[in-house]
Amino acid sequence: MGKPEFVYVTFIDTTPEKLWQALTSSDLAKFYWFGAELRSDWRTASPWALVMNGIITETGEILEADRPRRLSYTFKHVTNEAYRNEKPSAVGFTLEQHGRLVKLTLTHEGFAAGSKLLDGISKGWPAIMSGLKSLLENGTALEIPVSALG
Repeated sequence: MGKPEFVYVTFIDTTPEKLWQALTSSDLAKFYWFGAELRSDWRTASPWALVMNGIITETGEILEADRPRRLSYTFKHVTNEAYRNEKPSAVGFTLEQHGRLVKLTLTHEGFAAGSKLLDGISKGWPAIMSGLKSLLENGTALEIPVSALG
């Protein structure tokens, strides 16, 4: 893929294994991903889906699953009319241990010029990643209101 159009880097006081678990656990995702469930076996070439209130909102395929260092998958939004006609993009998570911290680099790339989804994920990912960091460091995810994403 080309140059990433969205990059988010944060440092989390955790281990790579705990971070990997949080990125792939439906039970944990519910706390930091606005109540959504993640569905996959997290093996390369397997499908994945994001499910909100019983409705699949995003789908894709696992491109790479190198536990606990690298996870990537295609990302296709399927419910919102403004986004569902866009081609699949790609999400990647790189986990690097630095002492007691893990540097998490999130990239989301492969958007067409003028992508509405790029604008949406640029608001959503920081909220999701902030909730994830809080969950792992404090035991509770931030409850970021959707109104703060505007």
